[in-house]
Amino acid sequence: MPLALLALAIGAFGIGTTEFVIMGVLPQVAGDFGVSIPTAGWLVTGYALGVVFGAPLLTVLGTKVSRKKMLMFLMGLFILGNALSAFAPSFGVMLIGRVVASLAHGAFFGIGSVVAADLVAPERKASAISLMFMGLTVATIVGVPGGTYIGQALGWRITFTLVAALGIIGLLGVAKLVPEQGRPETENVRTEFAAFKNVQVWLAMAMTVLGYGGVFAAITYITPMMTEVAGYSEAAVTWLLVLFGIGMFLGNLLGGKFADRALMPMLFVSLGALSLALLVFTATAHNKALAAITLTLIGALGFATVPPLQKWVLDQASAAPTLASAANIGAFNLGNALAAWLGGIVIAGGLGYTSPNWVGALLSGTALLLAFLAAYLDKRTRTAQAPTAVPTAVPSPATAAR
Repeated sequence: MPLALLALAIGAFGIGTTEFVIMGVLPQVAGDFGVSIPTAGWLVTGYALGVVFGAPLLTVLGTKVSRKKMLMFLMGLFILGNALSAFAPSFGVMLIGRVVASLAHGAFFGIGSVVAADLVAPERKASAISLMFMGLTVATIVGVPGGTYIGQALGWRITFTLVAALGIIGLLGVAKLVPEQGRPETENVRTEFAAFKNVQVWLAMAMTVLGYGGVFAAITYITPMMTEVAGYSEAAVTWLLVLFGIGMFLGNLLGGKFADRALMPMLFVSLGALSLALLVFTATAHNKALAAITLTLIGALGFATVPPLQKWVLDQASAAPTLASAANIGAFNLGNALAAWLGGIVIAGGLGYTSPNWVGALLSGTALLLAFLAAYLDKRTRTAQAPTAVPTAVPSPATAAR
């Protein structure tokens, strides 16, 4: 694989770390600024909303420059946002820093997916996308636990300073290793928005919202589920999340590999198995060993859907893929927010800490139904576009006799 994918993965590692590490240092941040934990939670919500709105906005603005230059600009935003967070004199300034950093998230993964796919042969595009996303999955294994430990031991400002340094490494990697592909002549705002006339693009984003949203319905409330139901200590939750991250890492690699061979069958299997695993988690959450195994499996199956979904969007919006690709990244965060909200509703309704699992199973199951619909519509379109064979005239006996 091209070394440029390593630069993209480093950027993804930094982005993944800053997205999730805030959850591990949230009490320290709240204490330093003298705000409540729910108020500090806006650092998570603000980031997610920044991704949703920033992804399409910055991608549209970036249609006037090359993809490499846009990636470098996005890493610059990422560095600026994390530096603001690290040295913020007030909670408001830190919130601004989080939003600034989040603006780079969706557009980086969206544009990066297009660049990664263009670096390899057509039959290896999903694998290339998965290698870029590998940086995000490694962040959940190494970056987030490491950043949380450093934040608790040395202070959360050190954590965000180191994340900003990661951004500098990512920027230098993009500048040095990513080739200058130029901006396609057909790529402009009008053609980028035209991709959304394709119902398959909307179906793919709906699958993204519901499919990966199913994972976040469970993972958002994993701490009370593991401590109150499974019986783990709070200190053990960090290592449980490492297991979840390992699952994501493996699922991402397998999802990319098998999506290159058979994209839709891979989606059917991963979404179907994910729905089942989330449903089973309602029962296995009552046993320590089974809970840990199921959590790892959910991480693997959840992220196994990411490369095929991103590849499906690129295929369906092939004439102008950049905006659709970035919007699909925003869809992941929209799904996260929706699932967390629904999970909170069922817990508040008195249904228990395991109830978000069956909410997640319902969401992922709905995504599976949409995948079947997308495959049916794609098959019907291909059949309609197939050239009709012209029958060869059979000479009459009289003509043959001549």
